[in-house]
Amino acid sequence: MSVIEVATALVACRSVSVEHGRGPAAVLALDNVDLEIAAGESVALCGRSGSGKTTLLHVLGGLVAPTQGEVSWRGRTLSTLDQAARAAVRAHGIAYIFQGVNLLPHLTAFENLGFAVQARAERGGDRESRGSTAARAERAAELLALVGLDAKRDALPGELSGGEAQRVAIARALAPEPELLLCDEPTGQLDSDTGRRVLDLIDAAQKEFGFAVAVATHDENVAARYGRTVGLSDGRIVADIPVAE
Repeated sequence: MSVIEVATALVACRSVSVEHGRGPAAVLALDNVDLEIAAGESVALCGRSGSGKTTLLHVLGGLVAPTQGEVSWRGRTLSTLDQAARAAVRAHGIAYIFQGVNLLPHLTAFENLGFAVQARAERGGDRESRGSTAARAERAAELLALVGLDAKRDALPGELSGGEAQRVAIARALAPEPELLLCDEPTGQLDSDTGRRVLDLIDAAQKEFGFAVAVATHDENVAARYGRTVGLSDGRIVADIPVAE
């Protein structure tokens, strides 16, 4: 297993287990997992369906609390942070791209991004951004331009192709300028060419902004794009391989 110095870890899991349910029907989704991701690193979490990769992604992002063990952010255990500090981490530190884009169907691409900018500001306690309609509009326009969808500003999600909708989802995830981007099968509903373009966009954004990225995938071709591959099986890490330079 590759080792990252604790001082450089952006997010870390220590002896993390996650159990769903109770009694005989309980399912151990993660089993005593140790994992560290450094600032700016790119990691592929690989495994078959049910291997635990999505649960691990959710634990890293604070969406799922471990049954045992702890998760730390920049050396501070998340469970010991007060409510405001945890909200700030979620709002500004961590962002998500899911397999389903989950855009608000009644809002245009531009409005979806404006809503995301507003929501992130409120959760992070950014009162200045929260109160400025002009600032939110400017940020939404910047994000649309970043993903090359200026011409689709007024399109509803139902009027976008799958790749275009996923690009809006990427722009939404980048709204808070995160330090860690978590992607759960981001190309799972796309054809191979569109999927490749979406991954290229994520790669370009990472190079420009320097955030760390962790991608859950069962596709070896997707995993090969990233600097490190972490293999999971039955809730355990079975491989942790840096890609050779």
